[in-house]
Amino acid sequence: MKITKVYTKTGDEGATSLVGGIRISKADIRLAAYGTVDELNSQLGLLAAHISHEAEARPDTRPGAHGPECGPAHDIEVIERIQCCLFNVGTHLATDRSRTPLYDSAKLPAGEVERMEREIDTLIACVPEVSGFILPGGTVAAATAHVCRTVCRRAEREIVALAALAEVAPEICRYVNRLSDYLFVLAKKINFMAGKSEKMWTTPCD
Repeated sequence: MKITKVYTKTGDEGATSLVGGIRISKADIRLAAYGTVDELNSQLGLLAAHISHEAEARPDTRPGAHGPECGPAHDIEVIERIQCCLFNVGTHLATDRSRTPLYDSAKLPAGEVERMEREIDTLIACVPEVSGFILPGGTVAAATAHVCRTVCRRAEREIVALAALAEVAPEICRYVNRLSDYLFVLAKKINFMAGKSEKMWTTPCD
């Protein structure tokens, strides 16, 4: 699709269009919800770029210790699928179901929540168990995964707030909830495969 014009001037007064053409304020909770999903998608793109760069600059320190599902190529493949699914989530949230029917593009593909759970289980199998609270950090990719996780949590809060006022499919909330768990474990796996020890939370000394 060729883009011939980016600005429309239709939002200059602080309103925008939902799916179906309904106009609402840009301060509406619905806009906050799918706007944060868009922010998360952008952060995931940055995360994938960091994973790719780190894989090129420094091979995994544990070659052969784990299968390909623990490697960076698999991580990037999963992230790109998540990005596509987040477009479905955003379209869902941008549809006022009381006035506009859901398009197929506003629905998550069947089984995506379960797929996410399987990915979480796969990542957990790649890393040693660590007890305690982990400080976000480590490699740039791992730190970025933690940023994605916190943006995802914010998106979840805003989706829950929207769901209290309007109809939101339950699988949307479940998917975003599982996604934040996935990003937490992904950060751990990235650091482990890079040979970075996790920094644990301790109470600062006086």
